[in-house]
Amino acid sequence: MTRTKPEIPVVIIGGGPVGLFLAICLLKKGIECRVLEKRKEPVPDSRSLGIHPVSLELFEEVGITEPFLSAGLKIRKGIALSEDKKLGEIFFENCRKPYNYILACPQFTTEKILRDELAKLNGHALITGATFQSFLEHEQSVEITYSTDQQTNQRISSNYVVGCDGKNSMVRQQASIHFSGKRYNDTYIMGDFEDTTDFGPDAAVFLPKEGLIECFPLPNGMRRWVVKTDEYIPKPGQLKLAALVQDRLGYDLFGVKSTMLSSFGVQQFLAETFAKGRVLLAGDAAHVVSPIGGQGMNLGWMDCRVLADSFAFLTNKNSEIAEQVFREYSENQTRIAKKVARRAEINMALGRRQRMPFFRNLFLKGMLHSPLKRKAAELFTMRGLDSWWV
Repeated sequence: MTRTKPEIPVVIIGGGPVGLFLAICLLKKGIECRVLEKRKEPVPDSRSLGIHPVSLELFEEVGITEPFLSAGLKIRKGIALSEDKKLGEIFFENCRKPYNYILACPQFTTEKILRDELAKLNGHALITGATFQSFLEHEQSVEITYSTDQQTNQRISSNYVVGCDGKNSMVRQQASIHFSGKRYNDTYIMGDFEDTTDFGPDAAVFLPKEGLIECFPLPNGMRRWVVKTDEYIPKPGQLKLAALVQDRLGYDLFGVKSTMLSSFGVQQFLAETFAKGRVLLAGDAAHVVSPIGGQGMNLGWMDCRVLADSFAFLTNKNSEIAEQVFREYSENQTRIAKKVARRAEINMALGRRQRMPFFRNLFLKGMLHSPLKRKAAELFTMRGLDSWWV
C-alpha cells in the first residue's frame, strides 16, 4: 500500500472534458492538483461536440483556444425548416465578437487537446488507469483510495476532492449528497454521417410534425444527425435512422458512410449542493441537463472557472471562510444550471411531435423574423445566464 504526504491541494476524480479543464485552470493559478481517470485514452467517439462562445472565452483566459480553433469547425448560422419550407435563420455572427459562432469539435478531439495542454503544464497531473474506490474525510484533509492495473489500495492525501466523475458520480454518492430530478419521455437516435447535404458549414433544424431532426456539420466532411423517436431504440442502426429521415424529410441517407450511432433518453438532475465539507462537485456529477442544445459540457466548464477562482481566493486565507466561499460557488452554479435546464426544456418542447405544427411554426417564423432573433441567437449560444430572462 502506497501513501503520499497530504501536500496536494486538490484531487480531481474524473478526467473527462470537465476534470481536465479544471486541472488546467488550477495549475494556471499555481494550485497543484492530480486527476484520477479510469480510461487510459480519450473517448473513442464524437459524443459532445458543441463548444459555445462562453467556453471559448474561458479557454482564452488560460491560453488554450488556438488548438481548438485549428481542430474545430465554426458554425455561424442555424436554419430552421419545416418539412417543405424555411422558417427562418439565426445568425450567430451578430453575437458578441470575437467568438460569434459555435465551434463543432468531437469529444475525442476535445479530450486529446485538453490532455496535451495539461501535460505541458504538469506531466504528472493526470493519472490514467486509476479507478477511484473511496475517500475518507478528516478535519484538515481528505484521503483518497484508488487502484491501478499495477497496484490496489493506493492512497493520496489532499486538502479537497472534486467529483468530476459524471452523472453516476461515486464521489457524490459516497458524500451522501442527494441527487434529484426526473426522466423525460423524450428519446432520440443520432449518428455521424458523411456530409451529403448542401448546408455546408450551417446547422439545420427540421421541425416536421412527427418530431425534430437536427443536422449539424462536423470537421472532416461529416455531419451529425439527431432524430426524435417515439420510443427508446435499444439497438440503433443506420437503416433505422435513415428510414426516419427519409420518411419525414424525403432525404436519402441509405448507404452513406457512418462512423457512430447511438440512442439516448433525456434526464434532468441536480445535486442538493455542490459543496459539502471538503468534497466539491462539478459538471454532470453536479447537474445533468438535456443534451438537446448541447450545453451540458459547457455548463461544466463554467463550473470549473468559478471553482478554480474559489480555490485561488482561499490560498493563504483562513480556512474558516472556505465554507462560505464554496457555498457561494454552489448557490451561483445551481442558479445557472436551473436556467440552462429551462432552456433545454424549451428546445425539447419545440421539437416534439405536434398535432397542429402550424402554430409552432408560425411562432418560430415570427421570432426569427423580428428583433427577437438576436436574443434567440444569444440563448442558443449560452449568453445571458447571469440575467433574469429565461
